[in-house]
Amino acid sequence: PASPPASPKAASGAGQQVVAPLPGVVLNILVNVGDKVSAGQTVIILEAMKMENEIAAPVSGTVSSLLVSKGQSVSTNEALLTIE
Repeated sequence: PASPPASPKAASGAGQQVVAPLPGVVLNILVNVGDKVSAGQTVIILEAMKMENEIAAPVSGTVSSLLVSKGQSVSTNEALLTIE
């Protein structure tokens, strides 16, 4: 019971990371650092198993960092970008 409250508290200070839901290759990055995004907005296209998967922003805010580049292979739960 102590862990769940700790996670949101830690995330609120450092921004919200957008993570890969599955392993794949970054096909396209639709935002840049400094862009304002809305919750649910597609920010990255990830190719996995020959399918294009739209990765949406979990929260509204400003993109503070891009942690991957186009063509990069990513693992499940790997951070893709940060929104503050």
